[in-house]
Amino acid sequence: MNDLLDQLRTGLPAETLISDPDVMASYAHDMASFCESGTPAVVVLPRTVEQVQHVMRTATALRVPVVPQGARTGLSGAANASDGCIVLSLTKMDRILEISTVDRIAVVEPGVVNAVLSRAVAEQGLYYPPDPSSWEMCTIGGNIGTASGGLCCVKYGVTAEYVLGLDVVLADGRLLSTGRRTAKGVAGYDLTRLFVGSEGSLGIVVRAVLALKPAPPRQLALAAEFPSAAAACDAVCRIMEEGHTPSLLELMDRTTIQAVNKMAQMGLPETTEALLLAAFDTPDAAADLGAVGALCAAAGATEVVPAEDAAESELLLQARRMSLTALETVKSATMIDDVCVPRSQLGAMIEGTAVIAEKYDLTIGVCAHAGDGNTHPVVCFDHEDADESRRARESFDEIMALGLELGGTITGEHGVGVLKKEWLARELGPVSVELHQGIKAAFDPLGLLNPGKVF
Repeated sequence: MNDLLDQLRTGLPAETLISDPDVMASYAHDMASFCESGTPAVVVLPRTVEQVQHVMRTATALRVPVVPQGARTGLSGAANASDGCIVLSLTKMDRILEISTVDRIAVVEPGVVNAVLSRAVAEQGLYYPPDPSSWEMCTIGGNIGTASGGLCCVKYGVTAEYVLGLDVVLADGRLLSTGRRTAKGVAGYDLTRLFVGSEGSLGIVVRAVLALKPAPPRQLALAAEFPSAAAACDAVCRIMEEGHTPSLLELMDRTTIQAVNKMAQMGLPETTEALLLAAFDTPDAAADLGAVGALCAAAGATEVVPAEDAAESELLLQARRMSLTALETVKSATMIDDVCVPRSQLGAMIEGTAVIAEKYDLTIGVCAHAGDGNTHPVVCFDHEDADESRRARESFDEIMALGLELGGTITGEHGVGVLKKEWLARELGPVSVELHQGIKAAFDPLGLLNPGKVF
């Protein structure tokens, strides 16, 4: 311990090191339930690339594991500390280095908060689409580490589609630059994509070149009430089959609606079984909403209410963004699943989740990025009740199994971390697991980077 601190101090300012046990405890874990975390030896908050390199060289010399962290808003345990590790928090590396309106790129450090970047590029008439529900807190580095999605994925895609290039500090302290800042480029293997979603297990992202888009018109939204989740999912299928491209297509079930109303008095319709939110940022958004509203009615919507203006639309989106936080108030703890299925199986996924909730006598609220089939069943339970906690964990596993049976994946945007590492092997199969482990060994032969995560 003393050797570690002494060597770290040779290349780091005193203010970057935290060794107080009470303060370090606040860096021990992210927001996931049922994920073990350990006690770090030290927390380091570097300000420069060179400081990150010094940390990794020290870690390699002393064979000390390193756990990279962003804002710890993750939901898989990927940022959880292990005993005796160096927690490397990148939140102080928070500069926007460049915004180019010609090249339509932003160059940022990993600690930049998603919402801060989004607002900064908007001032230049540009748009950074990935917008996780935690966008006011989560960092770009964390978004890259877990390949985050968001509400706009149905039209604009996920984080991976906006990462053009990276600077990465490898396990031994070397600095690797991947990718490009050009609109096109196919030189060599796509190492950039390899790091996106790797959860800090291959290297430490210290700079990112991100693609931007021209700012679209302000979006308009509608809310459609349905007598069942199945009817709402039918509407989703009709909307996509007809070729519409909404900027947002989100679903909230009755449990979620009630939780949001209780927490924020949003005035959402609690008598409905499912609420579908659709939005367009097209030149004639009102016409597009009218067409989608007709499809919702044909699918059985009991009421379709278009927002009157952009401000009212934003209120609807805020209600959706509050969903996970609101469901956390239902019981003392939650497990937030992240199963993504083909759109055509969305109804079966939600109906199957309801059956699982009844089987285990649990409250499970569902909100979803319905347009891309990404469901978030939220298991609410009392963490002090051992039997209820057991049932919560078992129901969580059954939900993942259901997703795989329906041709889906165990995680659409939250990552694997600790929570789903057993399930990752089931999804990938032995050949893929072997290749993944080989890639890990090539980048991190000593196994120092985020050990115990993913594999």
